[in-house]
Amino acid sequence: MTAPLTPHDHSPHLPPDPGPGSGPGKGGDRRKAVLSEVGRGALVALLVTVCGIALGLLWLWLSPRVPLVSDGKAVYLKDTEGEEAIGGDGAFALIAAGLGVLTAAAVFWRYRRGGVGVVLGLAAGGILASVVGWRLGVWLGPDTDIVAHATAVGPKVVFDAPLELRAKSALVAWSVAAMIVHLALTSAFGPREPHDTDFADSQTPQWPPPPPPPPAQDE
Repeated sequence: MTAPLTPHDHSPHLPPDPGPGSGPGKGGDRRKAVLSEVGRGALVALLVTVCGIALGLLWLWLSPRVPLVSDGKAVYLKDTEGEEAIGGDGAFALIAAGLGVLTAAAVFWRYRRGGVGVVLGLAAGGILASVVGWRLGVWLGPDTDIVAHATAVGPKVVFDAPLELRAKSALVAWSVAAMIVHLALTSAFGPREPHDTDFADSQTPQWPPPPPPPPAQDE
């Protein structure tokens, strides 16, 4: 007699379960999240840069003027002890810092959850807006050709010197103020992350209570 043949298992071999979070759509979702973050950052940088126009106009309006005078041969400061030149740098930095506070508040109000892209866009936009405001104020201000301007007005006639930003460090005042305010607003009013203790409690299995002991039997 022969032993019966053991039937082979012809069921298809299923691949192992890859586990949650590793499906084919995971990479696509991460890519979409990155592109969305980059898009928000670029939009914030663009809108903040446009606000540099307001910086240039306010600087032109509020910056103290430096009076010059010509004797027909050379151009001199009318008031050699004046502090108008330093005041121009200070006015630019203060206006830029004030606009940085406003833009940081507006960005936080629009994107309350924050994100790396929004923060980088705010910082880059502040620097670009400062450059735009600086160049716009110089362009709209008094003539930058001092000799031609002195010749046009004539000798012994006081005229304004062109706007000039001597301290280039003022170009970062917008970004610094915006970063400080945005960080403070995020810390005070931003969404809260769950605490580790709460997460640990949520992960603790809830076992059912043990059954009551059986009643004692009398012998």
